[in-house]
Amino acid sequence: MLTNIKRTSALTCRHKDLGGKFKEYIRMAVPMTYGTSSVEEEHDAVRHAAGLYDLTAFLKFYVRGKDACKAINHAMLNDISKLTEGQSKYGPFLRDDGTICDDGIVFNLGKDEYIVFHGDGCARKMVEASAQGLDAEIDVDDSVHLISLQGPKSCGILAPHTPSDLPALKYFRHVRTTLFGCPCVISRTGYSGERGYEIFATPDTAPDIWDNILLYGKKDGVLPCALDSLFPLRMEAGLVWRRYDLMEQTPWEAGLGWAVNKNKEADYRGKDAVRAAEGMERFMLRGIEIDINHALEGGEELLVGDIRVGTVNGAPAYSSMLGKSLAWSRIVPLHAAIGTRLVVKRKDGSKCGAVIVPFPVYDPKKEKTRA
Repeated sequence: MLTNIKRTSALTCRHKDLGGKFKEYIRMAVPMTYGTSSVEEEHDAVRHAAGLYDLTAFLKFYVRGKDACKAINHAMLNDISKLTEGQSKYGPFLRDDGTICDDGIVFNLGKDEYIVFHGDGCARKMVEASAQGLDAEIDVDDSVHLISLQGPKSCGILAPHTPSDLPALKYFRHVRTTLFGCPCVISRTGYSGERGYEIFATPDTAPDIWDNILLYGKKDGVLPCALDSLFPLRMEAGLVWRRYDLMEQTPWEAGLGWAVNKNKEADYRGKDAVRAAEGMERFMLRGIEIDINHALEGGEELLVGDIRVGTVNGAPAYSSMLGKSLAWSRIVPLHAAIGTRLVVKRKDGSKCGAVIVPFPVYDPKKEKTRA
């Protein structure tokens, strides 16, 4: 029996009908697998057709008021001051010492209203602290449901059922509209390495949207997908997951140095610390390919000779499509070069080989995502 379930999704009954096996994630029961399809089948649906996810468990909050942008901009590393209505931006949130405490996407909804979708870190607390003394109200609204349709056929499935010009909606853009007659926001974002859309709905409309996507997408091969199929997808696409890959490190160590905008005029938390940390990396986030035909457990030691040089991050995955065992890892800078051969020391004492490879291994130029 799952404990600590404080939040619910209006789609839970759908997941149960699909034979979902649940785990607790951020205080919500989420389906990790379905009895109607395998992880491989769901993965392949996303890569070749479309996969439908309920991602309502991920946290979100609104920021409203004339200083809403200022509050978020102080808490977030990226500069969102030029973000116009209908635009969104991904980036990390920092502690005072310049290390990452969370990551997320900020959406400008217009009229001094923003919504922030984030991981299971402290983004909301950071924005609340930054909003002190400002005209900015933080509103945690757990009624917002997030339905994600990912895959090359996603646009064709949704476009006939919304008045908005979905094919013209650019990457990291969103629009207030209707879908199957239901009011919603449709965003050109996702977590798959494919073209995809995320739909912000209410508890009342989410079931209708879910059902209609499966109904009208059936001829195109759409499948409902549980959370476990995200792991090989995100590993192939070189996407980080906060709870596994962004713990207690600076953006430079996490491969997010591009987010450090040295021209950002506004003050922000950790500004001096993160700029001073450049060139002081203790380890580097690196993708590795392991010489086995299954996924590692995570937490294994990485060696060069007999010297420990790193650790495998949590949630590695095996890509049946590519025939590769993949993982993110933390490796000391001296041994972090692409092509470096490593030895993986597993928890049972056995060893296998690995090599540092450039991520993403699938669609390295990210042309499919931005198509």
